[in-house]
Amino acid sequence: MKKTIISAAMASIFLMSACSKQGEQQQINETVAEVPRGSAELGSFGVELDARDESIQPGDDFFKYAGGTWYDNFEMPSDKTRYGAFDKLAERSETQIKELIEDISNGKNLNPEQQMIADFYSAYMDVDAANAKDLKPISSILEKIRGINNKRSLTAAFGSAWRDGSISPIVASMGFNRLDPNQYQMSVGVGGLGLPDRSYYLEDTDRFVEIRKAYLAHIEQMLGFAKIADPAQKAQQILALETKIAEVQWPREKRRDRDLSLNQLQREYLTDTYNGFDWDTYFAQTEYQVPHLNVSQPQPVKDVIRVIKEQPIAVWKDYMTYHTISNHASFLSDEIFAANFDFFGKTLSGQQEPRPRWKRAIAAMSGTQSLGFAIGKTYVEKHFPASSKSQMADLVENLRKALGERIDGLDWMGQETKVNAQAKLASFVPKIGYPDVWQDFTGLDIKADDLVGNVVRMREFFRADSANKELQKTDRNRWGMAPQRVNAYYNSSFNEIVFPAAILQPPFFDPNADPAVNYGGIGAVIGHEMGHGFDDQGSKSDANGIQQNWWTDQDRAAFESKADALAAQYSAYEPIEGNFVNGRNSLGENIGDVGGLAMAYHAYQLSLNGKEAPVIDGVTGDQRFFLAWAQVWREKRTEQSMLSQLKGGTHAPGRYRALAPRNHDAWYKAFNVQPEDALYLAPEDRVRIW
Repeated sequence: MKKTIISAAMASIFLMSACSKQGEQQQINETVAEVPRGSAELGSFGVELDARDESIQPGDDFFKYAGGTWYDNFEMPSDKTRYGAFDKLAERSETQIKELIEDISNGKNLNPEQQMIADFYSAYMDVDAANAKDLKPISSILEKIRGINNKRSLTAAFGSAWRDGSISPIVASMGFNRLDPNQYQMSVGVGGLGLPDRSYYLEDTDRFVEIRKAYLAHIEQMLGFAKIADPAQKAQQILALETKIAEVQWPREKRRDRDLSLNQLQREYLTDTYNGFDWDTYFAQTEYQVPHLNVSQPQPVKDVIRVIKEQPIAVWKDYMTYHTISNHASFLSDEIFAANFDFFGKTLSGQQEPRPRWKRAIAAMSGTQSLGFAIGKTYVEKHFPASSKSQMADLVENLRKALGERIDGLDWMGQETKVNAQAKLASFVPKIGYPDVWQDFTGLDIKADDLVGNVVRMREFFRADSANKELQKTDRNRWGMAPQRVNAYYNSSFNEIVFPAAILQPPFFDPNADPAVNYGGIGAVIGHEMGHGFDDQGSKSDANGIQQNWWTDQDRAAFESKADALAAQYSAYEPIEGNFVNGRNSLGENIGDVGGLAMAYHAYQLSLNGKEAPVIDGVTGDQRFFLAWAQVWREKRTEQSMLSQLKGGTHAPGRYRALAPRNHDAWYKAFNVQPEDALYLAPEDRVRIW
């Protein structure tokens, strides 16, 4: 067997498995004895042992045991609402990008993309120009809103909200046809809220009542910048309007149900089914032809059409005026930005100070609908060599093999479903580091003295690019994240798992770390993304990305029973008194965590080839594996940020993601967890899915 350092192969594990033929499994790489000791970035082998709080029993609070000393002593930066491993790497990425942009800006003979980067950054950093212009950069948008005088012009304004940076209760976006992933398809649903979730409007606890009072004051202040008459009264009307929209929306756990949200129809039947709304005028503003579409929330769309008809046009105009100012606040004067930050930053998120302007500039430039891929091309040239892709492929295959063996060994799944599951596993497509085909920016006009104009022109550029491709075969080279993004994702339509370059760093992956650490870090993250293909919603699509049932009824029922148990387990966590984790809304992520951890542990054991893992600094291999997992999810949050995550996020907070090992037998043995410990689950109560 070719002898390879396992942690180097681990780099490839973060990106999902390569698209290999079923049955072509690579042999697991040999054990870690070759890894150089003492050269890991974190600690002596990849875990910060001094971050632990050994006064706490692992079985009572594994989050605090693994990182309690860090948690108790770490002071939240004043410009943060949460801080953990993701944030630490994001800051590193930001600093690297700042250096790249400064080098570009100081260079000569720039190519067109480099010039765009330099000019956009220069425009954003010119605070004096922003202060001098005040609301002038969005005056034409506000004037268009003031000119709305009937339902037709209101509908047109809703349809052009994407360009104007405004808002609409009817939202439409281009995605993939879930019944034919080779086709693009427009999805129509309900949006239009300013607060993080419908619960912020509908719950009557003191906490939410106070937030709504602050929101009213904020709306009034923002309307004042546009010299809107009677801003206090109009703020009340706007809040009442958004409350009506919130009332008709589905709860988040219902919205994520792919069976309920799949409602396709031809454009010609839309008006009959969802009457009372001028769809022709609306879609004329989007630049799409929309031959067929999917309505993700059928009844809420009907209900919000009723709200549109019932509410006075004047209220809709004030609503759109407020959101247009708020949505552009980052690009306007310091006074407007500060007013917007005071509510959305301080009140809603607990952030004490705004992020430095250069960081806000980089954030505005780094999205996929901005200059993210132009920056990413330079980023990977300097910080992520192409050789890393081939290194990572080995690790991905290790995880694929582990999951394949686990599927074969499932006692709750029958052979017919296993064949289909193996086919889906074999067809996983990994994307590692950066795109093979980069975004073309030809035709995009960026100016060094027109920040809002740059933003608007980027909106138009990407919308036109998308509209031009609407009737073409879907582009499978596209990425949904830029390389410098510290994150990863699974795309069910293409059955692909995507790992941008920036996440392939400690504590997730370190080529000099002990293999147990890399398997517990990036290995479990790779397993997590693989797991999304087999979670409660991802499992509704087959190996070709088509949403259809590939299960027997008996096996699906067994799976749903296990998923229900996991939802109940997470729903018992109470981070804030009276506010629990939504185990149903976060179910897909929790299945990804619990299943991904099982896959990674299985792969780690295979990598040992029957040998005993060495004890390092008094820590066994299994302990290192689970500590690495827990330290990946080490985080600190403001209470306001925690509340927003509970109500609007699809992930459980990090402190509860760190507890996923309580469903794994090996964790109990590794840390001698006993029935009297707080996290103990009886063997029959441990949720084992994948």
